[in-house]
Amino acid sequence: MPDSPAARTGPLAGIRVLDLTAVVLGPVATQILGDYGADVIKLESLEGDLMRANGVSLHKGMSSIFLAINRNKRSLAVDLKSGAGLAAVKRLLPTVDVLVHNMRVAAIERLGLGYTACAALNPRLVYCVATGFGEEGPDAGKPAFDDVIQAACGLAALLGHEDGRPTYVPSLVADKTTGLALANAVLAALFERERSGLGQQVEVPMLETMAAFVLAEHLGGLTFVPPQGSAGYSRLLAGGRRPAPTRDGFVALLPYTAAHWAAFFGRLGRDDLARKFDIQDRFARNRHVREMYAAMAELTAMLTTAEVLALCRDLDIPATRIYRIDELPEHPHLKAVGLFQPGVHPSEGPMLNLRPPTRFARTPASLHRPAPRLGEHTDEVLREAGLAADEIDALVASGVAARAAATG
Repeated sequence: MPDSPAARTGPLAGIRVLDLTAVVLGPVATQILGDYGADVIKLESLEGDLMRANGVSLHKGMSSIFLAINRNKRSLAVDLKSGAGLAAVKRLLPTVDVLVHNMRVAAIERLGLGYTACAALNPRLVYCVATGFGEEGPDAGKPAFDDVIQAACGLAALLGHEDGRPTYVPSLVADKTTGLALANAVLAALFERERSGLGQQVEVPMLETMAAFVLAEHLGGLTFVPPQGSAGYSRLLAGGRRPAPTRDGFVALLPYTAAHWAAFFGRLGRDDLARKFDIQDRFARNRHVREMYAAMAELTAMLTTAEVLALCRDLDIPATRIYRIDELPEHPHLKAVGLFQPGVHPSEGPMLNLRPPTRFARTPASLHRPAPRLGEHTDEVLREAGLAADEIDALVASGVAARAAATG
């Protein structure tokens, strides 16, 4: 992996990001920026990002989750609560294009790194904050984690709508979705800065982001004033859309159009079902959706998974077998496109990386740095901020900054 800014080829090459985020939401966003070529400086406390301890680890502080969402970054370990540490970071601020954090606003203001203070040092700074709840609402400043946001945005209730028992998606879907929104917000603000020459403050709140995400298809009758029925997309909420049984397992398939349903029922000798459900009428299909999926499941249960997939391939019906997450490295398509890339981490040894999934034809995204050890780049980043070697040594000696131990 090339590791110098000059070697980067992504569309954000030349952009520098000061990353004060931790855990999952912020690091997902800043990793995207790093994948796209930005020089991302991950500012960590002397204890390091909490996610360094979560997941599978070979060595302390280098967990599987941390490795997965912190590539293409440099680690600067500084105690921001100390005057000397804060002063060092402020010397770095004029050199960066973007600052991203997911701290509570009151907390970062107390540290002296609120928007006004930072903009005074760098008027072109894009200052982006990910909050749990928007700063203009009554829940501003409240703690927010993925489960809380899944519950507050309606997602947990949707997942339990059939039996009345809300549940959570077994993935950090609120964190990662908001992380995508955060990366998009930074890109938009950088684009605007090219026109105006000015930076600005940007807020990306988790609850509002996820509520808009969920309601894109589920606002339903609440779209209109007065309401024309309740919220919810009936095609989904009516039930029936779930993996279909086969003689040897399950398969996912989705006959979506009238032509799909007619071909599916016809191929299996059940044209009567096409007539029964009046599949040529889209509104009739929506009314009969639960019955149609039940009939589909009865038919697939008589076939093997391979037979169902072959039928769907012949009829151009979207379908796939069900993959477990530990099977994904062997997924034929993912293997063919090289999503999983073997590599060697300087401290963790051989490992499996996921390349940036977005393809840029002329300015490709790349894996140019493995996830850093805590404080691995403290010296070089502080030198770039203008600190002399003796100043950096003094910060480390006094416990204000930390550098990673040399690898052997």
